[in-house]
Amino acid sequence: MTRPGLGRALADAVPVPYWLDRPERPDPLPPLHGTHTADLLVIGGGYSGLWTALLAKRDDPGRDVLLVDAGTCGWAASGRNGGFCAASLTHGLANGVERFPGEIDELERLGRENLDAIAATVAEYGIDCDFERTGELAVAVEPYQLDGLAADAELARRYGHDVRLLDGDEVRAEVASPTYLGGLWDRDRVALLDPAKLAWGLRRACLSLGVRIAEHTRVTGLREQGAALRAATAGGRDGEPGVVHARQVVLATNAFPPLLRRLRAWLVPVYDYALMTEPLGDDERRSVGWANRQGLADTGNQFHYYRLTSDGRILFGGYDAVYHYGNRTAPALEQRWHTFHTLADHFFTTFPQLDGLRFSHRWGGVIDTCTRFCPFFGTAYSGRLAYAAGFTGLGVGATRFGARVMLDLLAGADTPLTRLDLVRTTPLPFPPEPFRAAGINLTRWSLARADADHGRRNLWLRTLDRLGLGFDS
Repeated sequence: MTRPGLGRALADAVPVPYWLDRPERPDPLPPLHGTHTADLLVIGGGYSGLWTALLAKRDDPGRDVLLVDAGTCGWAASGRNGGFCAASLTHGLANGVERFPGEIDELERLGRENLDAIAATVAEYGIDCDFERTGELAVAVEPYQLDGLAADAELARRYGHDVRLLDGDEVRAEVASPTYLGGLWDRDRVALLDPAKLAWGLRRACLSLGVRIAEHTRVTGLREQGAALRAATAGGRDGEPGVVHARQVVLATNAFPPLLRRLRAWLVPVYDYALMTEPLGDDERRSVGWANRQGLADTGNQFHYYRLTSDGRILFGGYDAVYHYGNRTAPALEQRWHTFHTLADHFFTTFPQLDGLRFSHRWGGVIDTCTRFCPFFGTAYSGRLAYAAGFTGLGVGATRFGARVMLDLLAGADTPLTRLDLVRTTPLPFPPEPFRAAGINLTRWSLARADADHGRRNLWLRTLDRLGLGFDS
């Protein structure tokens, strides 16, 4: 049964990402036309590409770095996410322990250093992205989830995390929701930020160091040409062709159709959706508490993530993760009315005291997912191209680490990063269609059934667990 008033709550929500719908958005830079050369060509202007360009220029100020993007910097996943910047490089500690037990201590240390380095860069370049290290609060909304929180707390403490396990009264004293039965507050490994402002700030920092950036410039093909790689481009509304001859290339295109055929087997694009409320009034803010401004996520398989913004709104996203047959991506898929109604219904279940609040924005975006749920890396064209992909929704922080890895790979260097199993191994590939869509949709259905059946995993999910393919949110 549909909750009364959902249509009214969503009636004025504009179908664009809130983060990108603001006057701070910079004017686009001109597209690339004609023939150009570069020491390093970075394809993709999201976090992965921007961090790579920034770090490459800091390593060697004399290196000629050119970054191109088919849209504008930060317009895709980097400007649409929830703004959770996590220290984990492995999509959570439990996933890392399961997949990389021999080096998880090292990965945890590197993750902490990476988050510290992001904070330092934000301060150094004066990036006004509302960076706040408030941590993340995982909440149980069903009794069976409490044991999972206790196990997560024990595991986190084993690796030196600053966590606090909260009972029902304690968690509701942090954030007032009648649905909360307990919580786990990770207080030192997650920062919240404004994702678009981070992307725009990194763009500005790159320009200040001399990185050349061309926007609305789509790379249509790559091939070897002598000692260089030749990238064909189409720029501007008329698609005027161009060419870039680059000594080295970084491929940072997230979930979009890859320029390397091999990546198609390892990646699937999954659509995620979010709502943003109008600013809360003073009484509404007092009714939810939330004085410590943590990011929140519940612990179901189909989970929600939510947080406060600097101007007192609530972002509420997640739950649905939608795959379209044949790895399809299209702008029309960014709007899914059924999901927005579902999210709105769940929002008011979580915060019934906010009944009557309206949503100002509704949007979707595509996530690059792989079977191990954390990034993988590699090279092509005799080591002249490097790539990182498969961040699975936790790329706000891990992309900086990925940029460092890609630059080490291009240098052909034997470093502590390139020796990691995380870097040297690849995930299991997804099967071809139609088995790909069938498997993904069966998994989604099974996860929903598990949520409805006190967390009990059916035969399909148990089989995936035994194969090392179990989903870890």
